Amino acid sequence: MATHDDLIRRRAEDLVAEALDDTRVVLVNGARQAGKSTLTRLTAARRAAPVLRLLDDAATLRAAVDDPAGFVEHDSMMVIDEIQLAPELLSAIKVAVDLDPAPGRYLLTGSSRILAMRTLPDALPGRMEVIELWPFSQGELHGGADCFIDAAFAVGPGLSRTSALRKRDYLDRAVIGGFPEAVRRRTPRRRTAFFNSYLSTLIERDVLELASIERHGELLKLIGLLAGRIGGLLVPASLATASGIPRTTLVRYLELLASVFLIKSVPAWTSGLTGRAVGTPKLAFVDTGIACHLTGQDAARLAEPDGAAGAVLENFVVMELARQLTWSEQQGRLFHYRTKDKVEVDAVIETPRGDVIGVEVKAGATVRTEDLAGLRNLASLLGDRFVAGYVLYTGQQTLPFGDRIRALPMDALWEVSP
Repeated sequence: MATHDDLIRRRAEDLVAEALDDTRVVLVNGARQAGKSTLTRLTAARRAAPVLRLLDDAATLRAAVDDPAGFVEHDSMMVIDEIQLAPELLSAIKVAVDLDPAPGRYLLTGSSRILAMRTLPDALPGRMEVIELWPFSQGELHGGADCFIDAAFAVGPGLSRTSALRKRDYLDRAVIGGFPEAVRRRTPRRRTAFFNSYLSTLIERDVLELASIERHGELLKLIGLLAGRIGGLLVPASLATASGIPRTTLVRYLELLASVFLIKSVPAWTSGLTGRAVGTPKLAFVDTGIACHLTGQDAARLAEPDGAAGAVLENFVVMELARQLTWSEQQGRLFHYRTKDKVEVDAVIETPRGDVIGVEVKAGATVRTEDLAGLRNLASLLGDRFVAGYVLYTGQQTLPFGDRIRALPMDALWEVSP
C-alpha cells in the first residue's frame, strides 16, 4: 500500500479534469484533510500557467477580502484554496465568468458545504459544478477497482468473489479510516494525536465559519454521543433527551456537522407502494476512523462480544458505497430500508429508472437465514425492479441464497469489476 496521498491516484481526478473541459467554475468540496489541495494542485500542474491563491495565508486572505474583483483577475486558470474563508469572492467570480464564459477558468476548494454558508452571496447557479472529495476509499488505498455499484447493476446475482481477508482485517481498516494523515501514521498513538487535532480544528474553525457556537462543550458532547450511535436511526427528539440539548439547537448542530462533512444522513427508502416503511434517516460518520477514535475502540475491542463491530462495519460499507456513487458510471441514490416491523436493509441504491440493489452488512463469517429477511422483503416488494441483493460479510466465499440474493466477502466492494 502506498503511504503518501500524493502517490495514490484519486478517483475524483478524472471527474475534475472532465468538468474543467466544459464548466466555467469547478469546486472540489469535502472534509478537511481529505486531500483537496493536493488534488487541485496536481490538476493545475497539468495546465498552462495556472494562478494559485491560498486563502490559508493571512496576507492573501486580506487581499481577497479588500479587493475581490482585483483578486480574481487572471489570464489562465486560477486555483483558489479554501474558498469558504472569503465567500465574497464568489460574487466577483460570477461577474468574471459572465464576461468571459470560457470553461476551466476557476478551480476552487472548500472544507464546508459552500451552499450552507450563512454569508454566501451567490451560489453561481449554472456556472459551477461541485465535486465532492471524500477520504480515501479502500480501492484507492489498496489498488482495487472500486466498481461494485457498476458491477452489481451490470452483473446482478452473477457477482462472485473469493477473499483472503478475515474479520480482523476489515476492523483494522475501519479503525484507520481514510484520511491521508491517519493512513500515514503507523502507530495508534500517532493516529490518536491526529484525530484529536482534527476534531479540535473542525469545531474551532470550520463550524465557526458556518455559525456562531458559544457552547462548544455541547457540540463535543453531541459528537461523542453520535459516534456511539452509528448505524442507528437519526431521531432528534431521542438525541435531545440523551444529550440535554434543546431539540431546535440539536437539529442546528446536526446540520452543521453534516455541512463540515463529519456525519452523513442516509435517507429512508420507500417505493411508494407501501405505508410500512419508516421515514427516519440513518446516521453515518463520513470516516470510521473518527468514529472509532471517539468511542475509544480499537480493532481488538471492536471484535469483543460487546464491541461495536457490527455498527462500525455497516458504517464502513455504507460510506464506501457513498464514495463510489460520486464516480460510478451507474447513477444512483443511497438509502436505507426499514419497515415498522423492523425488517431492514442497511443500504439500498436506486437508479433514476427505478432499478434497485440492496446491501446487508454482517460482521460475522457465517450467514444465517434470518440475515436475509430484509433483502427478501425488498425483492418481494419490487419484483422485476429488484436487480440483486447482497450480504457483505467477513467470510471468504461467495454463497448463493436463492433467487437474486448472494453473500459476498466484504472486499467485493473494491475488488469486483463489471
